Amino acid sequence: MRTICILFSFIFPVFSEGCCGSWRDRKAAKRDDNLHYRAVEGEMFLMPCIESVSSYNNAKCSRTGEGAEGTTFDCGTKFLVEAKHSGKYTCSGSTFLFHLQVVKRSESSLGCFLSKESSVALVDSKGGTVPCPGHTCSNNKHVIWYKDTEAMSRQRRPFCLKSGGLYLCTVTEHDTGVYFCDRQILEQGVNWTFRRAVDVTVIPDNVTDPPKMLYPDGNVTEDVELGLPHTLECVVHFPFERNFSRKVLWYMNYGGKTDNMTLLPMEKQLPKNEKFEYKVIGRALIKQVTPQHLNQRFTCIASNNVSERSGTIQLKDIRVKLSSLVGYPVASLLLVVGLGIVLHVKWLEIQLIYRSYFQHRKHDGDEKEFDVFLSCVWSPPSTEVGGVWTLSSQRGPNSDEEACLAGVDPLITREGVSTLGPLEVVLPQVLEDQWGYRLCLLERDVAPGGAFTNDVVLAIQRSRMLICLLSADYLSNSNAVFVLESGIQALLQNSSLKLLPIWTGKASASLAQPDAPLPTLVQRALKVLPSLDCTSGQPSTSRFWRSLRKNMPDQRAKLDSLMPNQKVSI
Repeated sequence: MRTICILFSFIFPVFSEGCCGSWRDRKAAKRDDNLHYRAVEGEMFLMPCIESVSSYNNAKCSRTGEGAEGTTFDCGTKFLVEAKHSGKYTCSGSTFLFHLQVVKRSESSLGCFLSKESSVALVDSKGGTVPCPGHTCSNNKHVIWYKDTEAMSRQRRPFCLKSGGLYLCTVTEHDTGVYFCDRQILEQGVNWTFRRAVDVTVIPDNVTDPPKMLYPDGNVTEDVELGLPHTLECVVHFPFERNFSRKVLWYMNYGGKTDNMTLLPMEKQLPKNEKFEYKVIGRALIKQVTPQHLNQRFTCIASNNVSERSGTIQLKDIRVKLSSLVGYPVASLLLVVGLGIVLHVKWLEIQLIYRSYFQHRKHDGDEKEFDVFLSCVWSPPSTEVGGVWTLSSQRGPNSDEEACLAGVDPLITREGVSTLGPLEVVLPQVLEDQWGYRLCLLERDVAPGGAFTNDVVLAIQRSRMLICLLSADYLSNSNAVFVLESGIQALLQNSSLKLLPIWTGKASASLAQPDAPLPTLVQRALKVLPSLDCTSGQPSTSRFWRSLRKNMPDQRAKLDSLMPNQKVSI
């Protein structure tokens, strides 16, 4: 469009003047030497610059006369003029004076008055006219236009004058701003320059975008305190509209249901004009937050002619948040303290469980003199006939131990080994003769005459595994209990030892009420140590032997010059 106007002005210079005329016409920019200015109270005023003043762009103009102290403006300053600004002004570097008269904004003062003349909206990319306020009731058609501090005739952009108005051939967003029009008025022989301001806003042609919800964006939670007021804010950007249609409303949803909403009273909205859009903040005041408000959802709905957008806010009691901030560290501290107490109280059990289940097979390769140290207490008097053990009348054939032994798997028996007899007799035969393990029996393999306690400790140290046949007689025998206690202490000190208690008969029940109190270490250990039961209550006693075989060491002690019946001096 601009190129067309330029070509048209060169080809038809006569007809182009006054209609999108080019910037070559500078006559309109000629300044009047009249130094009397008139302005309207409450409008923007552009402080004139006297061209006769050298370096006038940096000149300062000050009001003279009584009470004029401090009234100084830079040349080209825009300010909101008031009645107190009336008076005579002198500019630095010049002897010239100019007068400024401020009149009231009324029809009696202006002759004609239209409130809409002070602002105009122009459509982007189209042509538009900026009217000069009050020009319709004036006989003077000569008008000089300024944008900011520069005359339009000096700006390189296509425009023309139509009936005193400024016609911009193609409007762009850069045309937004304050324009000033100067028209001449002759009163009582004095030539006045009436300077009026027009606020120009460039708007888009048509609204095609919905509002943009900035806050709340989606679902938002806000902290509140019960009993205090709270303000709900909804921040929305609306595209510019010539026909006002934007709305911002707050609703309260009962129970979170959108079909049961109540409109909330709102404060007055003051749109803030930004580039081609308006920023609107809708506020709704809750005078006193109650527990009921915590169960509701508050919805902001913003709409225009195109569409609508919404966002919700859920209120949360800040005291609950503070209690959580305090409660979580306290709960964590209590948990750590509780775990510390449990570890302190149950440290013995934890060590025994760890060493029994996770550590014993890691040291199967250690060199030991014996595979198994077997600790037991012989049953009441029994006899052996023809190399076969027979139980006395005190232990009938229906005892639990015989029932256990009667179920020995045929795979582990051979000729010459009886499966009927006390477990303390059968077990050594199975371990040594059938499975090939080297056993240590105190009454057989330890030379007499030594200290019993030392013999037990050394026998445990030279063995991979300690098996204790627990019975009522065993738990009542102080020497047997000492062996068991020594084995537990050795397990706590050396994880290579495997300790396996085997319960026989009703021994496990007798542990609750022993004839003599058991040491505390033994009582606590027997509750967590892995053990086997050889009782008639098992579905199949062959399971006992299979379980025992699984618990035995994987490697066996190397045979040396010692004969099986030769006693070892410990």
